[in-house]
Amino acid sequence: MASHIGRRKFLATLGGAAAWPITARAQQRPLPVIGLLSSRSPATDAPLVAIMREGIKETGLVEGQNFTIDYRSAEGRYDRLASLAADLVHRQVALIVTIGGEVAALAAKAATMSIPIVFGGGTDPVRSGIVTSLHRPGGNITGVSAFQIELEPKKLELLRELHPTGERIAVLINPSTAFFEMQVNDIKAAAHSVAQHLDLLQASTSREIDAAFQQLAKMHAEALLVATDPFFFTRAAQLVVLTARHAIPTLYFRREFVAIGGLISYGSNGEDTYRALAFTLGAFSRAKSQLIYRSSYQPSSS
Repeated sequence: MASHIGRRKFLATLGGAAAWPITARAQQRPLPVIGLLSSRSPATDAPLVAIMREGIKETGLVEGQNFTIDYRSAEGRYDRLASLAADLVHRQVALIVTIGGEVAALAAKAATMSIPIVFGGGTDPVRSGIVTSLHRPGGNITGVSAFQIELEPKKLELLRELHPTGERIAVLINPSTAFFEMQVNDIKAAAHSVAQHLDLLQASTSREIDAAFQQLAKMHAEALLVATDPFFFTRAAQLVVLTARHAIPTLYFRREFVAIGGLISYGSNGEDTYRALAFTLGAFSRAKSQLIYRSSYQPSSS
């Protein structure tokens, strides 16, 4: 009985009815998926990913309302990253975020030239071949770097100050990383400049870490530098226990090692890096609004 409905109420009802199907369709639109690709393990990533999630929320994007996350972990096995990245591309995620070093970023970059990539890394992204320039990354990739690997010479200097009478310093390094030669060359150059003898120990599995420490004991090394690498971060507890068992002064690249009993660390703050990554992700998503949209979207009057 339209004649009994007031004009304002009728128009309001009509307006609501007209707008409702559009709003409903917007709300029913599938949420964009962010593919989160990590070289590390879920247990290692959990605290830092939580910081990243909170940081994304502070930019105004809410997980479950604006986007969902598809997390993929290589568990420290870098050879798995290519297939994990390919799976995310096959799923047609809106965006790929890589954490756990440049090895993950390089795998994502090799997997797609169209899906945007935001990386979190620990070395010079230009030197490592991820981007062409810091000011103009180019292609489909941008991100944040803590320049951790470039600190290896400084860490060697600090270790010498910690143990000034040590004639033999050992370096534990992962030969599986894409930047193995770069790390070795930087550390050797730093050692050569101060006439420091170095013993290089290589490990890319938990068993190889145990074997490296057996070799360390035979070398009679007097101090140890653990080179920056995501895999070593996943094995922090094992490394701290072994250095204590062998009573060898050791310098690590993250303060998390010290928090569980390690002697000393030198490097960037991982929490700050992940907050910066979240900010970059939020800014990037707003700039690319077709990727991550706000669920509170209302159709314009036009």
